[in-house]
Amino acid sequence: MKTGTLVLAVALLAYPFVLYDHFYWDIGVGLLLAAISASAWNIVGGYAGQVSVGHAMFFGIGAYVPLLVFNLWQLPPIAGAPLAVALSLVLAVVIGLPTFRLRGHYFSMATIAVAELIRIFIGTWDFVGAAIGLQGPAVGRGWWDLTFRSELPYYYIFLVVLAVLLYVTRAVEKSRFGYYLRAIKAGERAARSLGVPVQQTKLKALLLSAVFTSIAGSLYSIKTGFIDPESGFGILISVQMVIVAALGGAGTLYGPLVGALILVPAQTATNTWFGGGGSGLTYILYGGIILVLARFEPGGLHELWQRLAPRLRRTPRAA
Repeated sequence: MKTGTLVLAVALLAYPFVLYDHFYWDIGVGLLLAAISASAWNIVGGYAGQVSVGHAMFFGIGAYVPLLVFNLWQLPPIAGAPLAVALSLVLAVVIGLPTFRLRGHYFSMATIAVAELIRIFIGTWDFVGAAIGLQGPAVGRGWWDLTFRSELPYYYIFLVVLAVLLYVTRAVEKSRFGYYLRAIKAGERAARSLGVPVQQTKLKALLLSAVFTSIAGSLYSIKTGFIDPESGFGILISVQMVIVAALGGAGTLYGPLVGALILVPAQTATNTWFGGGGSGLTYILYGGIILVLARFEPGGLHELWQRLAPRLRRTPRAA
């Protein structure tokens, strides 16, 4: 595992120098953003088994607040990121306390409903630009605005954030908190009978997940310099988090990253091959992945590898 981690780290660090082109750098930035978002969702959706399909609410808050801070007070957008995290934590408590009383698909439906209500409200609120959205600094006034012409600085900023998130997730895996999450995923009633504080543990997981999802939203809006209700709170954002994590292996450390390594290039390829009309294929791609995973491999590529690896090891010995 340590060797695989080292190889993956070296590959990600060397990527911009191997594929030295702005187009590939942009794909790399999108890949890392998808991995950050899915890894954040994975804490509550993968380890705890609470499948939220409304995580765009935290992503959108993280995306909107930095640009709102810039428009109101002309502060660097990054100054709004801590405020976005604080608001996301408040929302997580407000949403988590009632919705965690629900189970299974009822919980998922509740998160979708809340996220859609927030999106509709933001789209009609003039204070945050309504349907038009918010614009960031057109030209960087200094390095603190994080407005770069090249994708390369964004790539390594995103990579650092992903590394921190994976480190935190690894620490959670090894802690008592991580065991509680896995026990809840296996069965809430059994976990409660063993003394696991179910509601408290699920809420803590949602809070931690909301923090990093909000940070992902802030990174997105600071990089693009623009946000509107659909790109901040759209349901496709939530769906992408779920599919990226499920494709690689929800509830595993590197599952979301593996899913992003496959899904983001595939999505970019379809959009490139078919021009502007290729954007609609995203829904077809996501739907196809959901069908394949549900029918053949619910555990994602991680579970597939766990099943095939022993056979691959036995084959050379037999030969």
